[in-house]
Amino acid sequence: MRDESAPVEPSSHGLAQVVERNIRALLLRRQKDEGSRTWQERAADRITRFTGSITFVCIHLLLFGGWIAVNLGWIPGLPRFDRSFVVLAMVASVEAIFLSTFVLITQNRMAAMADKRADLDLQISLLAEHEVTRLITLVTGIAERMGIPAASDPELAELSKDVAPEKVMDKMEANERAFSTKSAT
Repeated sequence: MRDESAPVEPSSHGLAQVVERNIRALLLRRQKDEGSRTWQERAADRITRFTGSITFVCIHLLLFGGWIAVNLGWIPGLPRFDRSFVVLAMVASVEAIFLSTFVLITQNRMAAMADKRADLDLQISLLAEHEVTRLITLVTGIAERMGIPAASDPELAELSKDVAPEKVMDKMEANERAFSTKSAT
């Protein structure tokens, strides 16, 4: 068991061991999450990643540019096959439908991951707030016993109260409603 009063030893990389442990834990969790994706999610991610690349842009530039050049008659010897570009428009529209669907699938998965991270952040913040509140109470008590004048600071009494997250959220929502009502008028 580690002595809590002992300084945290840096690792070989210059980081505290607890930081390295947290990094490893986060990487393991990310690998676990990646491994639990369905084949559909992996396929949608690959397609989205490819369609967001410069290679995809270049392929489309060549294909659509070639299609347009052939059908405008700019390339001698190649017959025109889509004089009104209706087929090109249809191909581009169908492709856009499928690509936007793949992007939405990936965004939905990423939004779910972001929600999980936000929940974790909130839990850690609430725990840290609770711990700080307890520390303020403890330090204030010590300061009072030692006769330190700062212990009677009225702000400390306020800071030593636990924060109810639901009340904070209610207040934030009320302020948002009041602000949006005020800015709408």
